[in-house]
Amino acid sequence: MFLSVARLEDCTGFKNTGEFEDEGQFLQNVYPVDAEYGGMSRFGFDPRSHRTESSDLLTPQNIAKLQASWHSYWDKSKTIFVEKTPANLLMTRFLQAAFPNSYFIVIRRHPLPVSMAIRKWKGCLTPLYRAFEHWLQCHKLFEQDKKYLNHIYELTYEDYIQNPAKYHEEIAAFIGTRVPEPPKEDTFRVVLQWRNPSGWRVPERAMETTSAVYSKKYFDLWSHFLTRSPFRGYYRYIAKKYEPEFAKYGYSLTKGFDLTEKVRCEIGKGSNAVGAIYCIGADVYAAVWRGSIRCKKWLRLTSKAILPKFIVTAIRQARQKRIWAKPVGIVSN
Repeated sequence: MFLSVARLEDCTGFKNTGEFEDEGQFLQNVYPVDAEYGGMSRFGFDPRSHRTESSDLLTPQNIAKLQASWHSYWDKSKTIFVEKTPANLLMTRFLQAAFPNSYFIVIRRHPLPVSMAIRKWKGCLTPLYRAFEHWLQCHKLFEQDKKYLNHIYELTYEDYIQNPAKYHEEIAAFIGTRVPEPPKEDTFRVVLQWRNPSGWRVPERAMETTSAVYSKKYFDLWSHFLTRSPFRGYYRYIAKKYEPEFAKYGYSLTKGFDLTEKVRCEIGKGSNAVGAIYCIGADVYAAVWRGSIRCKKWLRLTSKAILPKFIVTAIRQARQKRIWAKPVGIVSN
């Protein structure tokens, strides 16, 4: 969706930066990236990732450095500049202090697809229940922060996919611009994704469209977890535990999943003691696999240090060629 914001009239976003997802966090050296605080589904637990106008990092020198870093990538012929790092949810007050005329567009999505999609990423071994807690932690902090923001527009992903054009118009009006006319033809570019070696192919000018299909596959998987998984006791326990918290945001872990009345009753009657044991087991499992991955990473870095530099360079270039090998296409309306 946020790629579409950058395609509105007089707007510019980051592109072709060579960094993953073209996220602004990788294009500056004023504050640490979220990976240094545990990465996706973990960074929100670290108090240092929640930055406000009282941050020690907000010195005049750092503000000037951050502004210069990002403006060097934005199109200077435009007047509205877009940055879309997800961890900005915990940095709204910090960014408002650094960029006084900031406008924030916050999109909230059902915690199931958010948490389950992140856990598919290579190297992300956060147990599902902790991913749920992370979602709640981040949105709790944002709820506290938003009363300090001067300009904010909120929507849900679920509403957006029902009528993208409506929200494109509303967002354009919110930031003081217009939705451009659909292009008669368009080119594509590749956005780097660390979880996708081939990258993500996106149009340059056309507004984004999306579908409920992307979430449905996770909802179907969750239904399977609750009814047929060998570990359904664990999933039923966390459904029971987090249902009241997610309900505050209008989401449910038990409604709308075609569950029988018997399953609903079993979810409600699940033992808290047994559930706690399940969660401990999930933590142990994740810790073992995380240790295995770190061991492999250490071996890879050691090999890189031992191999001649020209071999390491050749391997890196081969990987980059594979990512950027996607052809540039043209689409006509």
